Amino acid sequence: MTDKLSLQDRAFHLLKTMIDDGRLAPGEKLLEAHVSKAFGISCSPARHALRRLCDQKLIQEGQGRGYTVAGHADARRASQHANLATIKIPPVARWESMYDQLEQAICTSALFSAVRIIEDRVATHFNVSRTVVREVLARMHSVGLVNKDALGRWIAAQVTPEKTHHLYEIRWLLEPQALLQAAPRVTESALRQARETVVQSLDGFPREGFDTDVVENDLHVRLLSSCPNVEILQVLARTRILFVPTRYLFDPVLHIPLSLIEDALKEHLHIYDLLLSRQTTAAAEALRTHLQRADDRWLRRFNSAVHLTNSAIPSYLMPL
Repeated sequence: MTDKLSLQDRAFHLLKTMIDDGRLAPGEKLLEAHVSKAFGISCSPARHALRRLCDQKLIQEGQGRGYTVAGHADARRASQHANLATIKIPPVARWESMYDQLEQAICTSALFSAVRIIEDRVATHFNVSRTVVREVLARMHSVGLVNKDALGRWIAAQVTPEKTHHLYEIRWLLEPQALLQAAPRVTESALRQARETVVQSLDGFPREGFDTDVVENDLHVRLLSSCPNVEILQVLARTRILFVPTRYLFDPVLHIPLSLIEDALKEHLHIYDLLLSRQTTAAAEALRTHLQRADDRWLRRFNSAVHLTNSAIPSYLMPL
């Protein structure tokens, strides 16, 4: 089963298709702001998509701002801004339109107790078929957010400080080793692009369009994916449930104080700086420290939530 495509993935694939089929011609200019406006997305996924295209040498950094489509340019189209005015990212699938809302509700409720997800009520609430609901829950199951009990019912286990601590312990034991093995296989260009994403995120933090998924994925998934030990990567995949609540920085229950998120971004920056200066062992140790601090940030989330009540639990969730 394929993972849910993020906005930056969809933007990347659409731009790549437009380059491949000639709608975007060599020499034409692409600006982050134009992609953002044309596709109806924020600057962060637009920036991420353009950098991936640059990394694959489909576009290249232009003189001044923006990028130009790679290849031999026709004199009439060279340096001309690409016409994106009529291009839109195709509508999301029905399951995807409800995924984030259901994910947020489950994560919030699971801080207080285990919950059962009632399929027919979810279908009614979101006005979708039960087939769509099952597809959503199957995708959530693939990242460990929900599981089935002995009776075949969908259950989200209570997220406790002990459970998250154990998951973070797995990460700080394995991710530094994965980084040591991955580092020689990661290009300097990829490191600089990931570092620049963090720099952009810190500029005027929290800036409009800030997307924690991009920053987290760059360091903890994309960079580490170069590790040749697939067994380590498979174990780490089980811990990605820890990434989910960080998407909801302004949720009254799931939020983490923005000052702590800013601290985490600065830790990412420090790790990239060490990698770029070829201090790989120091970078691995900095990653270990970052994850141990992240464990503490999760504990603060619990301490904040303990003073709240889960009065807004949706009707399609049943506390256990």
